[in-house]
Amino acid sequence: MSWSTPTTVREQVEKAWDSGRLLAARISGEAFFPLEIRLRHPKARDITERFGAVMDWVNRLQEQSRERCGHGYELRWQRVNNRVHGGNAIPVAAIIADEAQALRLIRRQQDAQRFQALADTLLQRHPPLRDWVQRQPLALLRHADDWPRLLAVLAWFLANPRPGLYLRQLDIPGVDTKFIEARRGLLSELLDAVLPASAVDHSATGVKGFARRYGLRTAPPQIRFRLLDPALAIQGMRDIAIPPQAFAGLRLPVRRVFITENRVNGLAFPDAPASLVIFGLGYGLERLAEIPWLHDTALWYWGDIDTHGFGILNRLRASLPHARSLLMDRVTLMEHQPLWGQEPEDKRYTGRPTRLTAAEQALFEALHHDRLGERVRLEQERIAFGAVERAVAATEDLRKEG
Repeated sequence: MSWSTPTTVREQVEKAWDSGRLLAARISGEAFFPLEIRLRHPKARDITERFGAVMDWVNRLQEQSRERCGHGYELRWQRVNNRVHGGNAIPVAAIIADEAQALRLIRRQQDAQRFQALADTLLQRHPPLRDWVQRQPLALLRHADDWPRLLAVLAWFLANPRPGLYLRQLDIPGVDTKFIEARRGLLSELLDAVLPASAVDHSATGVKGFARRYGLRTAPPQIRFRLLDPALAIQGMRDIAIPPQAFAGLRLPVRRVFITENRVNGLAFPDAPASLVIFGLGYGLERLAEIPWLHDTALWYWGDIDTHGFGILNRLRASLPHARSLLMDRVTLMEHQPLWGQEPEDKRYTGRPTRLTAAEQALFEALHHDRLGERVRLEQERIAFGAVERAVAATEDLRKEG
């Protein structure tokens, strides 16, 4: 039996609460009530074959109706004619007359009162947040205990738009750095609404872009590199990380530059005369285009042999077209067949590379179309170190030829 029950009626009202529509109507002025909930009810055949069960069902609905309890739902009836039992009135809908009845039915009266108090305070201080409150009424409630500090943050940014400070430097009474960091998503929605457009950098998105979006300072990106020639050591240092601007100003007698994403590969990279290796490019390959001397230096990129690796190589050549690939060829792949793995489906390159050599393109197509096996991948760190040493040594002859 799938007929509606008093519990069914409550569940429908709870859905209206959980969706936020019930509270949002307070802000929007939407005519949400009376709310009619259609009931799954017995048919004429049920009355014939299960008349007692039908009457029990009717009684259960009536027992918790406003007519019997003084609060809750009212029933709308429909007459059903039956050849055995004659005409019978069957409830076909439960009607919630107003918000007060709905809130009492699901026991949310205190929550609604708290929502209204919070909304009144928030909109009195920041009228532009009306749309946000209407869209996110339950978020207003979820963060009820946070609003004094959230309002303090909004007030501070309004008084200090695009401050040019690190988050740690914000001096907001009662608010610490971790509070803001943990609520960057929420604060972004609020700040977008209350700040003037000139105070928001809309190109910075997501929680990682929070600082740049609102004019806070961020730690400068670092280029990490190793000097592969002991003679180039700077006061004994060979493993160095510096900002791109400082890296651009280096004046070293370097003839070759290698790039690899893998940190361990960068640390273990073989020594080579007049050379360095860049690794751990968390800031993105594109920043390398800003280094003037890289455009005049022999450059090799070493990545995984999979579609994603060739996608990165293709992207690098958009800004540094003279970059060559290292150990990303069919011979290297086939020599290491026992060490093949599978490229994760969500990491596969789905674009169309336009900057690969003929040999690279052919290997990419073979990988892309699974001609060598399903999602074949050879990770950099699986390649024998002897092969790496030989490939690096061979680049000196290639540099001379180029």
